[in-house]
This record gives sequence, C-alpha cells and structure tokens, in this order.
Amino acid sequence: MKKRIYTEEELPCYLSAEEISAYLGLGLTATYELLHDPDCPKIIRGRRIIVPRDKFLQWLDQITEGSK
Repeated sequence: MKKRIYTEEELPCYLSAEEISAYLGLGLTATYELLHDPDCPKIIRGRRIIVPRDKFLQWLDQITEGSK
C-alpha cells in the first residue's frame, strides 16, 4: 500500500508518477493520463518521467483554477 502524501513540504524536489499519485490520491493510470498532458511540466528520459515539484504545483494551480 502506498503512503499518502498530504503536504507540499513532504514532496521531494523532483517527483515520480508514484509520488504524484500519492499526493493527489489518484491511481497510477489517472496520474499517467495527467502527466501526458502536453502542458504538464516534465522531464522524460527513456520511459521514466520526472516532474519538478515547483513547476508541477504551479501548473496544478493553473489547471484547477477554473474548477473553483
């Protein structure tokens, strides 16, 4: 069972899909769908996707602004 991440301070500087999944409370399939958004900030090396925490949190704020 994955450990849930509740605060931004608990996130490492670079996030894996598993860490994003734990932070957002999403399954891995939904997380990968989110990461494949062309506007999502990410670094792709082979099959590995890593995401800079600060840029991801800014992007997340932008995409959720319309849903408030």
